[in-house]
Amino acid sequence: MPTREQFRKLIEAIRLSDGRLDSQQKARPGADLVELLAYSGCRIAEAVALTWADVDIAGGTLTVTGGKVGTKNGESRTVPMTDALRGLLERLREERQPQPSDPVSPTTRAKTCLNTACRRLSYPSFSHHDFRHFFATTCIESGVDIPTVSRWLGHKDGGALAMRVYGHLRQEHSFSAVKKVNF
Repeated sequence: MPTREQFRKLIEAIRLSDGRLDSQQKARPGADLVELLAYSGCRIAEAVALTWADVDIAGGTLTVTGGKVGTKNGESRTVPMTDALRGLLERLREERQPQPSDPVSPTTRAKTCLNTACRRLSYPSFSHHDFRHFFATTCIESGVDIPTVSRWLGHKDGGALAMRVYGHLRQEHSFSAVKKVNF
């Protein structure tokens, strides 16, 4: 899973691509998809199934349905938007002027541009799913309780899976958190 700094650099590298304008235009949807994954916590299939009808910017929510295939547990969920997700969706809506039935992401994968950026930056190869982990870890490190993050991710176990997967957190967060303990 990338650090926050690695994430920022990855998005920059994907958008820059090889520096040519046509290359950057081709890479833009991939960068947008990676941001969508990182800011929403969606699985890749859930993210690419999102339509603009699922987006309520005024209400600050995103309804994750999974489209025709559905979500992993078969249930839709409505999650609040982070400021980063809202900003991304507002920008995309302004750029694209979409219809409600249009997909939020015009691409279904970002693997090639992601692998290229990782290679250029000498990062490990990150997968689409790593950005779901990035979302969850960032939320937990920001002080959101695990049961809430678990619901946002669509888990049905009250947070047990999230605790097993994300309970480790990053070392720097651990050292920052211990400073809050006062005896």
